[in-house]
Amino acid sequence: MNQQIRLFGAIAIRPAVLPLISPFETATGFTVAVKWELNPVVKKQIEAGEAFDLVITNPNLVQDLTALGKVKTGSQVAFGRIAMGVAAKAGSRPLGIGSVEAFAHALKSARSIAYASEGTSGGYFSGLLERLGIADEVKPKLVAISGGQTAPAVGRGEAELGVVPVTSILAAAPEVMLVGRFPAELQSYIDFDIGISADSKDAKAAKQLSEFLTSAAVDDILAAKGVERRQRSAGT
Repeated sequence: MNQQIRLFGAIAIRPAVLPLISPFETATGFTVAVKWELNPVVKKQIEAGEAFDLVITNPNLVQDLTALGKVKTGSQVAFGRIAMGVAAKAGSRPLGIGSVEAFAHALKSARSIAYASEGTSGGYFSGLLERLGIADEVKPKLVAISGGQTAPAVGRGEAELGVVPVTSILAAAPEVMLVGRFPAELQSYIDFDIGISADSKDAKAAKQLSEFLTSAAVDDILAAKGVERRQRSAGT
């Protein structure tokens, strides 16, 4: 018997989850079929009837899908969080973005800045420009990139800088380099939770994959790819 588990996840966590699939398959004999979309699209497609066994997306979206009867009640667990970072083409001159002032200056000085137009990170970045009071100055330089391609677009020279989850920047190496993470005061972590489908063909196998992805054994692999564990609090 070779049971297939359908994993549907957000593009931002793809680089961190992919290296874990093979060890899980080897250990269990299951096959994992993966599909990746931007967070809002994951929710939309599941609402529209996309079949899945396990979903990894923003916690509020897992909650929404649970309320809709798509995700099994009580199956939601914390997966991790990803910091926002700034990307540049490999070999670019070093850029200091460690303080709020330096970060704002780097954005104002850049010729063009790519961002994920439809993703969670893009929404946060747009709001951040307003908060910093530099929206009018920076918005004309923004290059909206769709489909999780923000970091590769920087590698291709379509924009001088990119603002995107750290996982995507690390995954786009060697063409792209991580200039740095957002300064602590401005950092917005994008949180991810796991949920099991209410209609899973094999809920037991899906639970096994969920437990594997949240186990301490894979923490180091995830950290190397840019996913930090959130504090596991009671009730998550």
